[in-house]
Amino acid sequence: MRGADPRVVLGLHRSRHERRLLTGALDLGVTALDTSTNYLGFRSHQVLAQTAGDLLPKFTVSTKVGYFPGPGGAEHSLDPVRLHAAVEQAAGDLGQEPDLVFLHNPEHSLREAGLHGQEVLAEACAALDDATSKGLCAAWGIASWDPSPLVGLIGPAVPRSATLMVRAGLLVGVRTLDAADTLIKAWDLDPSEVWGMSPFGGSTSDSVWAKVDPRVFLGDCRQLSRVQAAFIAAYHLPRVDTVAVSTEESAHLGELVGALVGEVEERTVQEYRSLLRDRSHDQPA
Repeated sequence: MRGADPRVVLGLHRSRHERRLLTGALDLGVTALDTSTNYLGFRSHQVLAQTAGDLLPKFTVSTKVGYFPGPGGAEHSLDPVRLHAAVEQAAGDLGQEPDLVFLHNPEHSLREAGLHGQEVLAEACAALDDATSKGLCAAWGIASWDPSPLVGLIGPAVPRSATLMVRAGLLVGVRTLDAADTLIKAWDLDPSEVWGMSPFGGSTSDSVWAKVDPRVFLGDCRQLSRVQAAFIAAYHLPRVDTVAVSTEESAHLGELVGALVGEVEERTVQEYRSLLRDRSHDQPA
């Protein structure tokens, strides 16, 4: 087994949860695993325990709560009682307490909360804070696909998130990047406390990756592939120390781990963000 690298997390969003993928990750030194209560049709935790229960202690395991089975499929809730119970159930289904539990896409319900948004968010965070203090998980955080609705709600009344996970990479819009930066500053989060997700915006096979060459972010050091360059650039858009990525192939995961040797030119990143901002100003509201 190679030395562990905490900068890459194996996400199970689209994974079939096969044991071979987990053993392959361990062989590559990827020892962090991220899932959610609603992945795999709300069966992720149980399937992991059944197929790889002996491997889970070798990983730091993060999961998410916020989505629940509903009559029409999945429904979202920030009800503190349901969230606390979900953390408790996650620990039971996994057979171990998660190292980290994220509040999953709180913006989904905050849009309906209106003027009570800060109160709703504070109570949801307090529920995870309480679950942590009771030993149901080691820490808690917030995972947000669209962090913009959270801006303006963060204050002394809202418990501090230990970790923030947001979309990262070249396909993330400037509005999301700016919102992430605002939350990072509001909570005074170090880059080590910020995770990126969905670094390819879906799939590396999307046509956009054949049209752009992310190696421009590497300056003169362009020995990496386009996919590798896009991956390492995601650590700078916004600034994160860890990126969760979903894959079903160990070879692809190995390619991404190999990208960590790359060095991104910060000046190019800033120029890119300036271009994004200028372009957003030219777009109609």
